[in-house]
Amino acid sequence: MDIEVGAVLRLKKQHPCGSAEWEVLRVGADFRLKCLGCGHQIMIARKLLEKNIKEIREKA
Repeated sequence: MDIEVGAVLRLKKQHPCGSAEWEVLRVGADFRLKCLGCGHQIMIARKLLEKNIKEIREKA
């Protein structure tokens, strides 16, 4: 997958705040994502993230 910093991802499951969109802040073996609904940041393994991506939107 070609995921770059600044891209917006739509995941299969929603965050508890109700948003399913995340901004990519860091790329590597792990990804740092920021929820676009509430601003919460998480670290997630590449394998787990790639399995749960529904849509990738490039940065604006």
